[in-house]
Amino acid sequence: MKKISSIIYVVLLSAFSVYSGTLLAETKIGFVDTVKLMESAPQAKSAQSKIEKEFAPREKELVTLQREIKTKEDKLSRDGAVMSESERSKLERAILSKRRDLKRSQEEFRDDLNIRRNEVLAKLQKDMYEAVVALAKEQKFDLIMSQGVVYSSDKVDITDSVLKKLTGK
Repeated sequence: MKKISSIIYVVLLSAFSVYSGTLLAETKIGFVDTVKLMESAPQAKSAQSKIEKEFAPREKELVTLQREIKTKEDKLSRDGAVMSESERSKLERAILSKRRDLKRSQEEFRDDLNIRRNEVLAKLQKDMYEAVVALAKEQKFDLIMSQGVVYSSDKVDITDSVLKKLTGK
């Protein structure tokens, strides 16, 4: 009885090996380097320059405010000893007020910039996903992998093809 079950086990194992080998031979697998896509996609470069342009005026305001504070601090350190108590106190309050304004403005700027970057990143990721799926369907891929891959040969790396799809070529 044991001999028969061993034979059945070997036959089933052999059949499964042949089936899985055939299945793997027919499976078309690709790999996409998402980091490379994020760095090289024209949409990413365009989005980055758009964000920089959008936030440049606010960044300029922050630099101007920093310069104003620096000027007032220099005046206080240079002339503080010869100023009247009320003038020095008034200048110190003005510096403190400007520092608070700067800190608040910097935090708002940073928050707004992060929110905008996340919006742009979400759109870019959606575009990349759609390009990968379209390419996979066109070229009849069964599986496309990205993160977590330790090694992929050039044979399965379709990153450049996805980049071409993103550029519209």
